[in-house]
Amino acid sequence: MTTVRTVADLRAALAPERAAGRRIGLVPTMGALHDGHAALIRAAAAECDVVVVSVFVNPRQFEDAGDLAAYPRDEVRDAELARNAGADLMFIPNLDEVYPTGFATSVRVTGVSETLEGAARGPVHFDGVATVVTKLFTMTGPDAAYFGRKDAQQVVVVRRLVTDLNLPVEIRAIDTVREPDGLALSSRNVRLTANDRSRALVLRRALQAVRTAYESNARDPEEAREAGMIPLREQGIEPEYLALVDPDTLQPVASMAERPVLVAVAAKVGDVRLIDNELLS
Repeated sequence: MTTVRTVADLRAALAPERAAGRRIGLVPTMGALHDGHAALIRAAAAECDVVVVSVFVNPRQFEDAGDLAAYPRDEVRDAELARNAGADLMFIPNLDEVYPTGFATSVRVTGVSETLEGAARGPVHFDGVATVVTKLFTMTGPDAAYFGRKDAQQVVVVRRLVTDLNLPVEIRAIDTVREPDGLALSSRNVRLTANDRSRALVLRRALQAVRTAYESNARDPEEAREAGMIPLREQGIEPEYLALVDPDTLQPVASMAERPVLVAVAAKVGDVRLIDNELLS
């Protein structure tokens, strides 16, 4: 596996692969790689001839400077995990390579970016996501890009972006990878205290409670949502949102007869903000 740090070197490394007609897969990350990222890399390796893993902690998608500063970074460990999972090339640009002096462009996806995470974190978040993803696509020129379903709204936003801008990139969504006890893998999990790590399991239980209500023919989405709120309240956690939405538009469902339904939750457990979701079909 080779590591490059400039766009020029990235393009030079990929030019012969592209000329030979090889399929290029991109796994965009912010580092602090874990088994969820490894699953993305393995999926890319199974479907592509060349796998690029980008590592860039994007400051433009953080409103909270403290959250940005606390984001874990470990380049050596990231490289080892990426190599073992099947990556061929790591792209680790510095800040000035991505946002050079005078950078004045932003990409905004309206509609699907404005609810859930967009409402909770503000417009800065998805503007930053859309801008950096557009840059990574134009830098790399991948045939396919791989994202995790844990960030369900991000997948919807990126798909909208690709469709609207006619970008020749296939967006592949890979199922959420979980710890044996059900906690969704996240780079933020390492910041949980032992007690909060145990409490964090309630996000999964809340989703399962909504599913149980759904499968028991709850008549009203609010009835199913209330079932999910019970375990959260038992742990003293007030979520930023627990929502039942259309998985494509991310608008609230009006009836439990609608299929499928995405249940999404976000909550702070201790000082750590976590998200999770489940698709009901």
